Amino acid sequence: MTRIAALTPAVTRAMDFLEDAIGAPALERVAFELWDGARWPDDTPRPATIVLKHPEALERMFGGGTEKSLAEAYLRDDFDVRGELEAAFELADFVARLPHPDWLTMFSRHFQLLGIGGAPLQRSWRRLVREVGEPVHSPGRDRQAVSFHYDLSNDFFALWLDPRMQYSCAYYEKNDTGLDAAQTAKLHHLCRKLRLKPRQRVLDVGCGWGGFALFAVQHYGAQVTGVTLSPQQAALASNRARAAGLATDVTIELRDYRDLPEAEPFDAIVSVGMSEHVGRAHLEGYFEKLGRLLKPGGVFLNHAIGEGVRPRGERGPSFIDEHVFPDSDIPPIPVVLTAAERAGFEVRDVENLRDHYTRTLRQWVGRLEDNHERALRYVDEATYRVWRLYLAGSAHGFRMGQLGVYQALLAKPGAAGDVPLPLTRRDWYQ
Repeated sequence: MTRIAALTPAVTRAMDFLEDAIGAPALERVAFELWDGARWPDDTPRPATIVLKHPEALERMFGGGTEKSLAEAYLRDDFDVRGELEAAFELADFVARLPHPDWLTMFSRHFQLLGIGGAPLQRSWRRLVREVGEPVHSPGRDRQAVSFHYDLSNDFFALWLDPRMQYSCAYYEKNDTGLDAAQTAKLHHLCRKLRLKPRQRVLDVGCGWGGFALFAVQHYGAQVTGVTLSPQQAALASNRARAAGLATDVTIELRDYRDLPEAEPFDAIVSVGMSEHVGRAHLEGYFEKLGRLLKPGGVFLNHAIGEGVRPRGERGPSFIDEHVFPDSDIPPIPVVLTAAERAGFEVRDVENLRDHYTRTLRQWVGRLEDNHERALRYVDEATYRVWRLYLAGSAHGFRMGQLGVYQALLAKPGAAGDVPLPLTRRDWYQ
């Protein structure tokens, strides 16, 4: 450790805690800098430095012994991260691995107060959900959960997304591909997998700001109906369709997919980043409903985040559920595919784009950080920190294999078992 002056009792206690709780060999990418400038474990440059703002910072960070308490200390500015925020998630992984009873015993040797808090955070799902008062994944609660995540500010999202505002994994065909080009390539990848043809009727479930819908009409001649539960997304997507002169071929509805009429099934269905809102207990019903909305012989492409092959266990309440993505559920891909098959779909292709999402998220984080001051026109500092932390932590999760993102191409066989698809995938890449 580096000591720059005579140590105060608070600095001594902090240094002793870090030695006891973490130990010098435990972290390779993270260092600490105390409020008086002292550094731990040493002066060796590391990708990320945790900068403690005051003597109570460690108590607020580690007192709860959970990822959420660590994250909320960052949101309250008890500490900051200098350097690569993604690298700092080595510390979050370390905390998640600690045996909780042993951790509390060790913590109490250094601090008297466990789980000391700070000022209440203004934007909290826990506070809102008490007002909602409905069961998880009921229509009313789903509307509130979606609005909590997506109705933050269209202008805020536009600062760091691509011009089409694609809030999902991009597709990088080359190592030096930029975000905007990679998102365009992702849209082509989706349309080619669906093998869209002119005048086909396509349903976009969870259509976001309308990027896929407009693209599929402009480049493949489809007719697209998009549904979303976000009023801000629906309004912007509809405005964009009208501005592009596509209002006759693009229909955007503020509607729950469960309420869609089934009298005129679609030729194809796409769902990008929506089924994470469904919940694994409701997946089979989700696929059954979309199966009824699809013509026999039609295809459905479900693009969604899922649990990776190296999941990191969480102890206690989740930062993401509380502050970012309430009621979300990311089951492993076998659970998703089993639900699809039970609903009558045939699995035709599965692709994991995990490496692509790591790149996407890093570019989003960079754009958000570059637009920090502009972001504060639309959100407060704590909300900016929520999103910076969420995006960087997700990049870490995909890089480590804790998360995956899967495109599953599903077919609805006809009465005789027929699915009119080519024998190979070659046409996707021509």
